[in-house]
Amino acid sequence: MENKYQKVKDGLKEAILTGKYKVNDKLPTETELMAMYDVSHYTVRRAVGDLEGSHFIYRIQGGGMFVQDWHKDWSNDNDSKMIGVITTHIADYIFPDIISGIDRIISEAGYSLLISNTHNNHEKERKSLINMLDTKVAGLIIEPTQSALRNPNMDLYQEIKDDQIPTLFINAKYPDLDFPSVTTDDKAAEERMLEYLFRMGHQSVLGVFQVDDIQGVNRMNGFVQAYQRHPEFSYQSNLIMYQSGDDFERVMGRIRIYLEQDERPTAIACYNDRLAIQVMDYLRSNDYRVPEDVSVVGFDDYLMSQYMSPSLTTLNHEKERMGEDAGRMLIKLLNREDVQDINYEPDLVRRNSVVKPADATVDTKTE
Repeated sequence: MENKYQKVKDGLKEAILTGKYKVNDKLPTETELMAMYDVSHYTVRRAVGDLEGSHFIYRIQGGGMFVQDWHKDWSNDNDSKMIGVITTHIADYIFPDIISGIDRIISEAGYSLLISNTHNNHEKERKSLINMLDTKVAGLIIEPTQSALRNPNMDLYQEIKDDQIPTLFINAKYPDLDFPSVTTDDKAAEERMLEYLFRMGHQSVLGVFQVDDIQGVNRMNGFVQAYQRHPEFSYQSNLIMYQSGDDFERVMGRIRIYLEQDERPTAIACYNDRLAIQVMDYLRSNDYRVPEDVSVVGFDDYLMSQYMSPSLTTLNHEKERMGEDAGRMLIKLLNREDVQDINYEPDLVRRNSVVKPADATVDTKTE
């Protein structure tokens, strides 16, 4: 079935080729085209943009759109092959490795990357999506923004879907969209981490999770489910939930309340390694020894985690492999091939930030 974008593009092109609009004739405005074809502003812009790129239309600033001399030989112009990549961050944490993996595969296939970040903000996500649509990217690899919350940009995602732009998600996915995805089994992984802490003798663990991202919700659910398997001490579980925009000092203040209790947690399970490193710094600055007084664990196996003192016990994130798999999947989508979702099972990375609490009995059984 012909999509909306193609309907507008083909309709205008046919009108030009058949002489309804002659060279240098003024074309209807974008608003008029929206009404004529009963489509959105972004559909019209994409269709018109394609016709500009193929030299059927030109614009005059403040004057409107006109028919280009399409008879002319424009064969010296080269069409760019651009893939859009939108992530919550670009230059730090695990994201350079993910993007490097994508670039390695995409560049081998003759494509270039157009990279944008959202800082986990829906308004910035919207600007990134509009820029990608205006640039007429061949395909999109997107890390969802605040994926556990209602997304106000579903109109743009519907445009992407209607225009049949090959698109996939990494790290998370929006439940209302059926684009393929490359993700991590966050829930099962966090369950394994808690079971490891239990075997080490920790029964009172404080979980600190960012819950505006579905990864954080899934990790928190894994934390809760692990405790549900141990009703004999599940009452000792503790949870702190926060969002990406929350003030760090406020989050640390909530952790301090638990640490000041008579029966304080003996371990802290953090949403990711970035938070775990901040928590370790906070603990040391407040005269807590890590891991002797409080054990700390993270998630993602961030490069710096192994160089911390003590080195951080964490769960692996595939990083470059995720980028490479996402790149291969998108190439298949561009070639109209079928693809299957990928969901990794992270490995537990045991390091030195966990020891048994005082007077605890360690279960020496391994997974």
